[in-house]
Amino acid sequence: MLSVDESFSALRSSSSGLTSATARDRLNAYGPNVLPPPRRRSWWRQLAAQFTDLFAVVLMVASTITFLAYTLQQPRNPGTLQLAVAIACVVVLNACIGFAQEYSAERTAQTLQAMVPHHCRVLRDGRPEEVPVQQLVPGDVVTLEAGDTVPADCRLVEAHDFTVNNAAVTGESDPVRRTSDVETAGEPDQAGNRAFMGTDVVTGVARGLVHATGQETEFGRIYRLTAAAPRQRTPLQQEVAWMARRVAVTALAVGLVLFAVRLPAGGDAVSSFVFALGVMVALVPEGLPATLSVSLALGVRRMARHQALVKKLVAVEALGSATVICTDKTGTLTQAEMTVVRVWTWDRTRTVTGVGYDPAGEVDDPEAVRDLLRSAALCCNARLVPPADGEGWRVLGDTTEGALLAAAAKAGLDMAVEERAAPRTAEHPFDPVRKLMSTVHQEGGRGTVCVKGAPAAVVSRCSHLDDGGEAAGLTAARRERVSDVADRMAAQGLRVLAVAVSTRDHPGADRDQDESGLTLLGLEGMMDPPRREVSDAVEACHRAGIRIVMVTGDHPLTAEAVARRVGIVRSSGPTVMTGPDLDSLDDAALDRLVARRGELLLCRVSPEHKMRVVIALQRRGEIVAVTGDGANDAPALKRADIGVAMGASGTDVAREAAEMVLLDDSFRSIAVAVRLGRAVYQNIRKFLVYLFSHNIGELAPILAATFAGFPLVPITAVQVLAIDLGSDVLPALALGAEPPESDVMNRPPRSRRERLFSADVVRRILFLGGIQALGVCAVFFWHVNASGIAYGDFTTDTPAYREAITLVQAGIVVSQFFNALAVRTEHESVFTAGVLGNPRLVAAGILGLALMAAISYVPFLQRVFHTAPLTMDQWLVLAAVGTLPLVCDELRKLWVRRHRVSRAEGGDR
Repeated sequence: MLSVDESFSALRSSSSGLTSATARDRLNAYGPNVLPPPRRRSWWRQLAAQFTDLFAVVLMVASTITFLAYTLQQPRNPGTLQLAVAIACVVVLNACIGFAQEYSAERTAQTLQAMVPHHCRVLRDGRPEEVPVQQLVPGDVVTLEAGDTVPADCRLVEAHDFTVNNAAVTGESDPVRRTSDVETAGEPDQAGNRAFMGTDVVTGVARGLVHATGQETEFGRIYRLTAAAPRQRTPLQQEVAWMARRVAVTALAVGLVLFAVRLPAGGDAVSSFVFALGVMVALVPEGLPATLSVSLALGVRRMARHQALVKKLVAVEALGSATVICTDKTGTLTQAEMTVVRVWTWDRTRTVTGVGYDPAGEVDDPEAVRDLLRSAALCCNARLVPPADGEGWRVLGDTTEGALLAAAAKAGLDMAVEERAAPRTAEHPFDPVRKLMSTVHQEGGRGTVCVKGAPAAVVSRCSHLDDGGEAAGLTAARRERVSDVADRMAAQGLRVLAVAVSTRDHPGADRDQDESGLTLLGLEGMMDPPRREVSDAVEACHRAGIRIVMVTGDHPLTAEAVARRVGIVRSSGPTVMTGPDLDSLDDAALDRLVARRGELLLCRVSPEHKMRVVIALQRRGEIVAVTGDGANDAPALKRADIGVAMGASGTDVAREAAEMVLLDDSFRSIAVAVRLGRAVYQNIRKFLVYLFSHNIGELAPILAATFAGFPLVPITAVQVLAIDLGSDVLPALALGAEPPESDVMNRPPRSRRERLFSADVVRRILFLGGIQALGVCAVFFWHVNASGIAYGDFTTDTPAYREAITLVQAGIVVSQFFNALAVRTEHESVFTAGVLGNPRLVAAGILGLALMAAISYVPFLQRVFHTAPLTMDQWLVLAAVGTLPLVCDELRKLWVRRHRVSRAEGGDR
């Protein structure tokens, strides 16, 4: 890597920066220092895309065919035109619902520009200026200090105690030191003399020579990787497309067959075509797209109440079907705030309560560790900032020092008072070679040196240790014990600092002398604590059969310690892999790695590594959810089946790439969302059984009439549409609002290969639909034969015919009322679950019956639907026929429950 002078020369710049004229020329040549906004489809393209869904295409074709049939009829039937318009309205309604939900949700996501500071300090014409960050160009010299966000990729040319937090780029939470030293070639994000766009300055000051702007930065590389990652279709999208194709093909095939059968039997082409159209309309569940969209929207609102913002409707169900969750550590499982949790002195270890930088908490026996905590806090440059503007306690400066200051406050120390009592007179900054820092204070007429740093580095400079207020010689045995304690604390995932002091007459002039002959006060162990609710959420995911893989940029020891605390790791030997380990694996070896069913931790990984892991899991058929908050997580968030970003602490690029944003950053919300997502899938299957079972009830009379030689349809296309949209949609929506079943999180996740129309679902559709079909066919032919009119003498104006088709329509509506109660549960009796357990369902069913009564009795609707008024006796017959699905399904459930009990008892014996 180039030296400072060589770097200036390579970029045709100097220590005094660029001239204004040169900067303008380079701005024209390189372009502004911005990332292009994410490419979005225009609103009209988004709206048009709603009409390309296969179900929408099927319905549009049905509407077109219906309109053509109307033009061919002689005389023309206004009801056919009404049917064509109604189906078209269904398509438009469904498109508007989907468009409104997705358009409004996507506009809540922020662009990447919010991560970049608006202005920065730069040298132009040898003078410091403040310019918009967009005007930075390669060769500019920028000034950076604590609290700044790095505005572009820089090669540091001057640095003083300079540390940065690279979490947004690498995922590593600990501040890393940066210098201006020349380094050997290596990975760009590991270079010790570079600072990257979007990262935060923690401590110190520096000057950086800008060498990359905009998309050429490391941040821009991640942006391009994210943009290139394809957006995965969710399992539900794939299932609905699969279902729509088969429904469309089936409807078309059956319609063509019946048209071919009916035409030679003596019917004219137009009437045979209208007949076939009625069959096709009967097979297509016109209300399903709207029902599906609204049911998913209900899931969106439910999740919003649990702090989960869903940007796309289908993402509601996708998380419920997840089999693997790849989770980040920092900010997702942890607080992203360092906290002192252990304080060790020679006599024993003491605990510290509280989380983060809030000084609320207690130190066990604070007087015994007062000197240790005071000395560590005096040796800090950070400061704590009290809550303000809706933010809690935070730290300005190094997060580790923030934790030391919070621990001192918990012990009752007022550091403002202590600093006045022991004013600082000199400082020896932290050095990565020495691995410690020290400060000199004037106290009681003498100088006190406070030292903190890595245990090995501090202990090697100590000659004594503090033993209950008395200085004891630091023998080899005592040194070994201190080392063992530090190692045990580190193995628990704690970051360990040693604290020591010395008293001298004139300290400050010689660093090596000041940092020799020290007295060891003890050790402080700190960690980025897990969120309180994470353990329960992880346990819920384990019970649900979901595998959790930690994917983080942090150190393996730290990652494993946190994973054990939250319950991700419960065995003694998890598989721990680092980024370089993954680089050594080809795709086949990586597939074998992720196929292992044990616990897996992936540490020190890059965005590319995360992408490879997600793709490898998907190759195995896993449904992968990825959580994260940093820009480095964005490519994997987008490539996953469902990306879940943190809303409060997450970066904008992560929120942009994800389909779901957790507004409270709580992993618990993921478990809740999984539960709700699984409920959505269960409810979708319930209303699919409900909707498709009555399709059999609509189709069976038509087929029966065809083969019996009856010349007219037992139910018209307009009546079918009235059932599908008038009587079925609201009960289906009510089924979609069923709360999750009590054991939903105790079941394994469904396979990616599992179909919505599984064997069990199809059997239940045929079972309930067959019962309805037998009932309505019996009612139709009973009434037609009871009229005494020969089949060939029936016309559309025959009163008996109008009564018969009204009985068929009413019979389907009544059957569906009881069918809706039956499908609420799969094995449990509806009477145990509570007949009125879903009041919306009961109300929707009653509304459907009322609509059917209006169609039967209101003269205007009689003319539209060609119906006749039914007598009370006929309603009683329909009630008896309508209860058959519920009665038969209750008998089926009883048999299933008894069979399970018998099988369990047989297993016990």
